[in-house]
Amino acid sequence: MSEYNYMELAIKYAKKGALLGEIPIGAVLIDEKNQKIYSTRHNEIVTQNNPLKHAEILAIDETCKIKNTRYLVDMVMYVTLEPCVMCAAAISYARIKKIYFGAYDEKNGAIEHGLRMFSKKNYFVPEVYGGIKEQECSKLLNEFFNNKRKLI
Repeated sequence: MSEYNYMELAIKYAKKGALLGEIPIGAVLIDEKNQKIYSTRHNEIVTQNNPLKHAEILAIDETCKIKNTRYLVDMVMYVTLEPCVMCAAAISYARIKKIYFGAYDEKNGAIEHGLRMFSKKNYFVPEVYGGIKEQECSKLLNEFFNNKRKLI
């Protein structure tokens, strides 16, 4: 599969989360060497009533349990939105090798915007590729928030 196919899978999970009232963010974690998918998750902040339940955190947690390790050195993450500070830190601490994200997040992103966490030398820095299927990921988020505003 290509990075576009994995991002499609992340988008599928983002849509699944949106149906549950979650902000539509999906994450996929794969082993780069054998292309095995270890985790496919969406946000569970609303359904779990917990602000820590971001898709990226859930995918990291699940994969660490499956692999019985705290380091995910040969793993690649695909996520539909530029990670926030919390998720970027978790990606760094888990030593995820590469991250591909879809939409840029000018307000809360921490990779290309805001803190620009991976520009700091005191963190493990993965390879970062932004803008993968950006229009589709952005459209999904925009539609979700537009629908929310109509309900207010």
